[in-house]
Amino acid sequence: MSTRNSLIARLLAVLALGAAVVALVVALGSATGEGDGNGNTPKKTASSKQQNKKNRNKRKTYEVKEGDSLSMIADRTGVPVEEIEALNPDLDPQALTIGQKLKLR
Repeated sequence: MSTRNSLIARLLAVLALGAAVVALVVALGSATGEGDGNGNTPKKTASSKQQNKKNRNKRKTYEVKEGDSLSMIADRTGVPVEEIEALNPDLDPQALTIGQKLKLR
């Protein structure tokens, strides 16, 4: 009987260790704020939008380089395409030329 009790005790110890590892992983996942554990990631909040505005390029102009598109320029500078278009009313997004200067602010 003592051999059987020892075997059961060892099995319970392994199960308890496994449960502790699972609990630790769940706790760490919740602490990082990466989602709710169901595969759902948090939506952008007003503070993250403010953070994006702070990360915007401080330059007033951008010089078009070979291979640039308006969306690539917007990604690089942090200025939305719509704002670049509004600041440059004579701009033809399909006909960007190398060396062309675009207003960013």
